[in-house]
Amino acid sequence: MMIVGLTGSMAMGKSTTAQMFREFGVPVNDADEVVHALYRGEAVALIEAAFPGTVRDGAIDRAELSRQLLATPERLRELENIVHPLVRQKEREFLDRNAAAEVPFVVLDIPLLFETGAEARVDKVVVVSCAPEIQRERAMKRPGMTEEKFAMILARQVPDSQKRERADYIIDTSDSFDNTRQQVRAIVDDLTTNGAPDA
Repeated sequence: MMIVGLTGSMAMGKSTTAQMFREFGVPVNDADEVVHALYRGEAVALIEAAFPGTVRDGAIDRAELSRQLLATPERLRELENIVHPLVRQKEREFLDRNAAAEVPFVVLDIPLLFETGAEARVDKVVVVSCAPEIQRERAMKRPGMTEEKFAMILARQVPDSQKRERADYIIDTSDSFDNTRQQVRAIVDDLTTNGAPDA
């Protein structure tokens, strides 16, 4: 089974693109969705112990957690050390299920694919990208987004230009949904026809 890594910087359209892969019948493991589920379950007690006051109604209050991290950004690694092992376990379970089902390829949607070295775990990399002004416009429409937070997030990410250089496929979401869907369709067709990983 081929493993395809899907990544892209903030507000590039990665989640929409991942959904299009699903619509074409490709199993997708969304690391962000996994984290959201962990913040309502297995990770709650661990994060509350490290970041007191971040639990509300039995789940992690992401706004409060972000507030604490903005005040002490050096503690981000501490949070990652709690969350990343749990995310990897869920990823292994996803891969095992689909390998048993003998699907030809799956997509791992990993926002920080390059930043965390996760490209070593995939056979092909798809980078979702768009024009910088479109990225900023989309990002600033998100609830709670500020210039400070946007800058902090971008500072943690490999620049889009470098991601594009390291990609096997690039999906440009600057145009319409239909245009993006056509690009996804072409990649699915190519992986289906020529899907064997490079030797």
